[in-house]
Amino acid sequence: MGIKAALPRYELYVYNTVVYLGMLWYFFFLPANVNRKTFKSSVTPGWYYFGRRMDTADFEWVMWFSTYRDHILFALSGHVIFAKICSMLAPQHRSLMYMCYGTLAVLVTMGWTYTTLILSHCVLLYSISLVKLRWLCFLAGLTTLSTFKMEPFISWQAGFVTGDFELRSVLFYGGCGFTIMRCMSFALENCEKKEGNYSILELLKYNFYLPFFFFGPIMTFDKFYAQANKADLTRKEGAIWNISLQGLVHLGAILTVDILFHFLYILSIPTDMKLLKHMSDWAVVGLAYCNLVYDWVKAAVLFGVINTVSRLDHLDPPQPPKCITMLYVFSETHFDRGINDWLCKYVYNYLGGKHDTVWDEAIATLCTFGITVLWLGPCQVVFIWAFFNCFGLNFELWTSKFICMEPFASLEMAMSPAMSRRIRAVFNTFNFWTIVLYNVIALNSLEFTKLVAKRLLLKGFPITTITVFIVTYCLVQLIKERERRQALINDPDPQYISTVISTKSNI
Repeated sequence: MGIKAALPRYELYVYNTVVYLGMLWYFFFLPANVNRKTFKSSVTPGWYYFGRRMDTADFEWVMWFSTYRDHILFALSGHVIFAKICSMLAPQHRSLMYMCYGTLAVLVTMGWTYTTLILSHCVLLYSISLVKLRWLCFLAGLTTLSTFKMEPFISWQAGFVTGDFELRSVLFYGGCGFTIMRCMSFALENCEKKEGNYSILELLKYNFYLPFFFFGPIMTFDKFYAQANKADLTRKEGAIWNISLQGLVHLGAILTVDILFHFLYILSIPTDMKLLKHMSDWAVVGLAYCNLVYDWVKAAVLFGVINTVSRLDHLDPPQPPKCITMLYVFSETHFDRGINDWLCKYVYNYLGGKHDTVWDEAIATLCTFGITVLWLGPCQVVFIWAFFNCFGLNFELWTSKFICMEPFASLEMAMSPAMSRRIRAVFNTFNFWTIVLYNVIALNSLEFTKLVAKRLLLKGFPITTITVFIVTYCLVQLIKERERRQALINDPDPQYISTVISTKSNI
């Protein structure tokens, strides 16, 4: 049945009420005791006048918006000012100026030996790209990437970074990892170029664009090349207003997260297994979900800040990831849309084709998650996470193929669109929690994931299990309603519109 199947308005009101009551019930059961010994390292003094302490368990968030906030703000502000001057004086050479500023910033921050290391990787992969063999570019790129995941290559290359500061390792791995992925994108796009080759200068412009250099996101080379060399720099009406509004939204999100960190210690609590054992089933399950929502907010804000800067440079960067609350299928699950777009373009869609056969899908997903494991760093947790997500993605295809067979296809055709939507939402509810559990493995720990699964499916059965699944079912229906309305905006249904008009005229 189509995505435009509608439900009665009163039914949607019930779904909204159930979801909001479920959220209030969770916050009521969440513990607020932060004086435990296990929290000493992750909960630090915060708002002194209000007597509140702050959850600082997430190093990345603290690094961005507390410890190194001024340094990052200074570097990005300098880029914005420098880019604006270049766009006004020499718009045709702006991408070259971006490269010069980015290279200088990397040189000052990390030293000339680190910059030389980055350049050597660029030259190596550029040389291999001239052969124009996709498999060789992949082999060289993945081999180079693996040198940052195993000893003694890590220690040897880390020695090229001068200075001793806390952010050293983060910038080292971020800059090197994203450099390899960008070089692979350049090499693969060069293989597709029918006549001649892209110059190495284009690769350096692409790689040393400062907003993307250390922390991403990744834009594939074909998109960056087309946008960075665009001659027409005129903006659409209201573009600056939209960029400013986007910046204000991100600022609001940062302040909201800062407030929540002083009242809800959702990152520190999962590290205390003794405390978790005394919490209610509902609180433990909600805590797992809130951790995923926070990770999405973090990714959306971090990439959003960088995207706001790049939009000022007339680029169209990858969008923030889709909110975890809106996900009930594995095919849309990702926390970094840049890496997701890269993998889909060069691996998943290239090998999977139309994704209509089980064998092609299996090969495509295995290769995609194989590269993802290498990107994240091979370890037990990453392997488990990759296995379950790979299985979930394939199982969705197997299920969709199975449902299209008889007698299930005829049974669904005999149903009303609304009833078909309700039945599909039941299965999507189970899918929703498999996505949550599979990704909690990577974001927290295997022990916490086992505890959540045990509370949700075993110890909490039947009361907690049924209650959580009822609330989730209501949430999935609200997600489907939002998708239905968006589909009607993108592709209006004449029959639906005529029905609404006739109904209003009768009233």
